[in-house]
Amino acid sequence: MDPTDKAILAALQRDSATPVSEIAESVGLSATPCWRRIKKLEDEGVIQRRVALADPEALGLSLTAFISVKTAQHNEAWLRRFAETVGRIPEIVEVHRMSGEIDYLMKVVVPDMTHYDRVYKRLISSVDFSDFTSTFSMEVLKQTTELPLDYV
Repeated sequence: MDPTDKAILAALQRDSATPVSEIAESVGLSATPCWRRIKKLEDEGVIQRRVALADPEALGLSLTAFISVKTAQHNEAWLRRFAETVGRIPEIVEVHRMSGEIDYLMKVVVPDMTHYDRVYKRLISSVDFSDFTSTFSMEVLKQTTELPLDYV
């Protein structure tokens, strides 16, 4: 990835709806070569998809929870059941397998505590956990979808 590709990717990370002509001008290309580079970044999987980022508050989703879970079952069957369960719950927006004290960390976005409790009950009725701890976000100090490009 050369500096022009990085500049194109940076522009798309800021706003994927930016017209190709604007991006091309900002990186010193004409529109067609710029579009080809974008297409190549997509074909190579560097750009996975283009999305619109919605404001959770505007959608009435004012409660963000982080759930730390531990399991005593480190086997394929448990993992498959867990993955299928979290895949069916749209309020769970991220799931990470972790190193250290916890096995998995989930991010849940819901309107309120009542809805959080519904998610909690769906999880514990479908999957066995040895520990399940919820914490709730009180304020977002930083949130971005832009990845650093200094490492490519």
